[in-house]
Amino acid sequence: MKCIIIDDDLLGRTVIRELVTSKTDYIIDAEFESAIDAIKYLNKNTVDLIFLDIHMPVFNGFDFIDTLKHKINVVFVTSDKEYAINAFEYDNVVDYIIKPVSADRFDVTLKKINSFNEIKLNLKNKSLKNATENTGLSFYINVDKRFIKMDANSILYFQAKGDYVIIKTESKSYIVNNTLKKLESKLPNDIFFKTHRSYLINTKKIIDIEENTLLIGKDIIPISRRNRPQLMKTLNLL
Repeated sequence: MKCIIIDDDLLGRTVIRELVTSKTDYIIDAEFESAIDAIKYLNKNTVDLIFLDIHMPVFNGFDFIDTLKHKINVVFVTSDKEYAINAFEYDNVVDYIIKPVSADRFDVTLKKINSFNEIKLNLKNKSLKNATENTGLSFYINVDKRFIKMDANSILYFQAKGDYVIIKTESKSYIVNNTLKKLESKLPNDIFFKTHRSYLINTKKIIDIEENTLLIGKDIIPISRRNRPQLMKTLNLL
């Protein structure tokens, strides 16, 4: 996780940097005395978390949050207690720490960050699932001048055969005049994955995986050595 620290106080930045690097595998990507300098940096770079002071010259912490183009998680680190209620009006504020920051209090913050990220991930997955269920992921294919509606969830895999592609479903197969590359560009990559230059599979239909092959239905599908690591990352492995 990439982080930045924004605080005009050198000691304040040093304390947070040491706590972060000693207790986590987070990376302090940059430090800033000025919120304006941090804004310039974020216009060209992305980070996952910001440790932010409130009272700074020209731009205070709230002014800074209002300028963010994307909702980046923020932990306020300040000596001022009175703005805590205002801080939590922003839904990307994870915690509000009062200086001086102790190691024990910082451990609480880390737990909040982990919980916050887990909630965001669950909401994202739920949203993707709902979108999939609502749309049904249906599309039309041209077979012998007939347009046939297909449910993507019924597809086992696509197999390239020269200028044609075989679409294998749970009940039958179709041959379409298309390329695997074009089909891949139009299908959701959270479901369909190219295991080999000739195969685009539905990852939800995988029965088992061996070293360089996988089983879908009754068919054995090859996995290229280059694509296997990425495929494994997409699966829900216990």
